[in-house]
Amino acid sequence: MKTVRITMAQALVRFLDRQYIELDGVEHKFVNAMFGVFGHGCVVGVGQALQQGGHGIRFLQGKNEQNMALAATAFAKQKNRTEIIPCVSSIGPGAMNMVTAAGCATANRIPLLLLPGDTFACRQPDPVLQQAEFFGSFGQTVTDAFRGVCHYFDRIERPEQLMTAAIHAMRVLTDPADTGAVCLAMPQDVEGEAYDYPESFLRKRVWHLDRRVPTGAQTERAARLIRRAKKPILICGGGVRYSFAGDALKSFCESTGIPFAETQAGKGVLPWSHPLNLGGIGVTGGQAANLLAKEADLVIAAGTRLTDFTTSSKWLFREDTQFVSLNICPFDAVKMDGEPILCDAREGLTELEKALKGYAPEWGGRIAEARDRWNATVDGWYGKQSEQGLCQTRALGIINEFMQPGDIAVGSAGSLPGDMQRLFRPGDRDTYHMEYGFSNMGYETNGALGVKLACPDREVYTFFGDGTYLMAHSELLTCVQEGLRVHFCLFDNSGWGCIENLQNNQGADTFGTVFRFRNPETGELDGEILPVDFAKNAEAYGLKTYSIRTEKELKEALADALKQDRPVLYDIKVLPGTMTPGYESWWRVGVAEVSEMPRVQKAYEDLMEHVRDTRKF
Repeated sequence: MKTVRITMAQALVRFLDRQYIELDGVEHKFVNAMFGVFGHGCVVGVGQALQQGGHGIRFLQGKNEQNMALAATAFAKQKNRTEIIPCVSSIGPGAMNMVTAAGCATANRIPLLLLPGDTFACRQPDPVLQQAEFFGSFGQTVTDAFRGVCHYFDRIERPEQLMTAAIHAMRVLTDPADTGAVCLAMPQDVEGEAYDYPESFLRKRVWHLDRRVPTGAQTERAARLIRRAKKPILICGGGVRYSFAGDALKSFCESTGIPFAETQAGKGVLPWSHPLNLGGIGVTGGQAANLLAKEADLVIAAGTRLTDFTTSSKWLFREDTQFVSLNICPFDAVKMDGEPILCDAREGLTELEKALKGYAPEWGGRIAEARDRWNATVDGWYGKQSEQGLCQTRALGIINEFMQPGDIAVGSAGSLPGDMQRLFRPGDRDTYHMEYGFSNMGYETNGALGVKLACPDREVYTFFGDGTYLMAHSELLTCVQEGLRVHFCLFDNSGWGCIENLQNNQGADTFGTVFRFRNPETGELDGEILPVDFAKNAEAYGLKTYSIRTEKELKEALADALKQDRPVLYDIKVLPGTMTPGYESWWRVGVAEVSEMPRVQKAYEDLMEHVRDTRKF
């Protein structure tokens, strides 16, 4: 057996550099770059391995560990899970900073490889700098926190352990049914230890994404249920996008006449103008999809996790509505008591179309009627004006109308995801990029970097509020460093407007959700609004910035930004409370059962009334 004597970190870099993924006969190199924030737990290990060369991995300098990992998550999502950017950190706080991003990737079923440094495996220098000691076990370190948010976790305490750990890491990262965050914790002494690694471990390795076709019996069961239905609808989830099933969805719906609604992850797979596209469904959905969902006697759930936002906390559908789930993941396929069809979304839709030849639903003119009414509503929101200032939906509409078909829109948290699922009209396929499984504030500002790295030749517009900017905007500097023109669209409504709206709708007065000075007279945070010049802040990083308060200023800024050779930020001052409301939907949140406030008491009564009307299974 031929071997090569190298360190564990050097072997890891060489291994990752030789991983490929194959889908439909096309090979994709799985790792071309690596994010890192160097510290004493990794700079002389993985850092040294990257620096000495002999590989094809480009180093990307993150500025905050959580934020670079969010960028890596967005990169893999935009690449439809065919390529990743691993993230390396030091020990202690550097490692812990990536836990949130791990949760985000796992919630969204996106492959993310995390390589945090760890304490010494030999334990001789303990306790080392940044080591948290746990009195119950010397074997426990802070990286154990990753176990709860990763699909695979391993700690490499001897250099030869890398071989099994790396193979199993790749197994999970390339498994569409079981993917998510993967953590390989690396004690800092082991990173530098040498071992005689077999050359076979370091060879080119191709991981095949073989499409799973539904069995004949599964297809027959699903077709039988659908044929009995009079008013079926289909929900298009992220699995349709990740399996490149857009054409199959189009053919299936046009062949059968079954309309489809979109989740946040499935939006944009087919054009918003398609005559069978009902638009967004659920809590942040629109009127067309939600009205027809209430009438549906059968739901075809294609590649969706059926979250509470998609199902309106299980309130949207009748108790007797049947679910047929086309999903590669058994865990998701049985939700809502669905008939599980375990398959790749493209293959499942293709086989079902064949089995349903001659079938037609009984929607009649309801689909066109609902779509026409909703499109008129969208036009109204996009055109909404106020003498008091710029409305949020109007600003969104101006940007949406300015963007070209190939431009990509990014979002994640706050009120904007609701506005975007309801109103946004994407251009070409894969131009709507919304992380809403974790609703991770900070994903928008940092994920935009990942999306731009995935699609460097396309314009990327990311939409977020002032609350998100204040939480996490470190990778704006990385965009400057890499010369990436990303459009950062900051909607400043002076607080966490989405949560204030939720707070008020559940009977409570505004409290702690608006950014105000502390009032010396009341002792509360109810003084004047905190004035923040976000344009100046971003300008200090090196971005081209625009301060915007009018439609004219926004339109001029959008045009001028295309002349720039660096990232840009639009500091858009919008009127608070000018987001869209819910349409024929409900979201279950915890409301105080006992309160002295009459409006809260009424909110709890409303909660109980909705709970009584909600599916229990």
